[in-house]
Amino acid sequence: MMIRISWVLDVALVFLLLSAPASADPPPGYYDPAASLTGPALQAALHDIIDNHTNISYDAIWLAFFTTDDRNGNEVWDMYSDIPGETPPYEYTLGDDQNQGGSASGEGESYNREHSWPKSWFNDASPMNTDLFHIVPTDTYVNSKRGNEPYGEVSNPTWTSTNDSRLGPCSYPGYSGTAFEPIDGYKGDFARNYFYMATRYLGEDTGWPGSAMAIGAVLTDWAEKMLIGWHISDPVSTKETDRNEAVYDIQNNRNPFIDHPEYVLMVYDPTSVEGGEFQMVSALLYQNVPNPFCGMTTIRFTLPEVTMVSITVYDISGKLVNRVVENSQFSPGYHDVIWNGRRASGEPAAAGIYFCRLATPERINTLRMLMIRDGGN
Repeated sequence: MMIRISWVLDVALVFLLLSAPASADPPPGYYDPAASLTGPALQAALHDIIDNHTNISYDAIWLAFFTTDDRNGNEVWDMYSDIPGETPPYEYTLGDDQNQGGSASGEGESYNREHSWPKSWFNDASPMNTDLFHIVPTDTYVNSKRGNEPYGEVSNPTWTSTNDSRLGPCSYPGYSGTAFEPIDGYKGDFARNYFYMATRYLGEDTGWPGSAMAIGAVLTDWAEKMLIGWHISDPVSTKETDRNEAVYDIQNNRNPFIDHPEYVLMVYDPTSVEGGEFQMVSALLYQNVPNPFCGMTTIRFTLPEVTMVSITVYDISGKLVNRVVENSQFSPGYHDVIWNGRRASGEPAAAGIYFCRLATPERINTLRMLMIRDGGN
């Protein structure tokens, strides 16, 4: 499908912005008004910093995707179909494959504009309806399956996409209605989109219908907790930092939770903060890398102090597969260990779903891992 353009002024504006050189970091002093703040005061300061962004038209979003969501120069980076580290089941060419109003009978036909924070939650009003920080290109059919359902975690899906995004009853405590679960590799991206929306439109949400995830622009308790978990398990990627720069070149504002991931806990869990600086209060287990993986994967975690650590892997039935780390002392800070995809006996573990458990004397963390080729390969 070829792009049909009639919005000449928008085209000129967007191409001017697209040709501007991207900066590598926020401008000097950009976040100075937020210095030493935590909790609601920090969120209010961040709101004032990123407020009143340059608003583009709805049609101009198609052109924005050429820099905000491009991969390899002309491919669409679709988080509803991509499989990190693998060849996606289908790929789209920017512009040629966009869907400008039609539907789709299945996956792989076209891409369209997905409001990750659905527009019905804010009455499709401006400037939210064209704010690029929450609008991403996605497969038209998967987008329609998601509809305006909240994000969530789905244990028993009623529908699954080709990259394992899931639709079905939410299994995360606090909400049991229908939810849509993106894959682990992009959960952090969507979480930080939501923290941006809750901050950018803080106090500007009068009349928003809201949803199961938010009262106006304020995240509900269960959604806040789930998204913090997603943020921690899926840290900021180069994809996100590049996208942050590209959106900044167009809108003249930034996502502070990409520039400063520590702001999430500094806003939403100020008890984790002392003297204006983030202080880790317990062990954190991050999503393994890569995930899905073929035979071998890296398990990553951070510790607030010297402590004893055990890391074990279980299969989907709950049976112990291997003890990766057994009651060993680790220093404070960041660590990673390798699981070679084998059982304790040395035999390759079969492809499938596994659970990694990090245990310290104070806390137990668990995450899901997916092996797509056994540990013998």
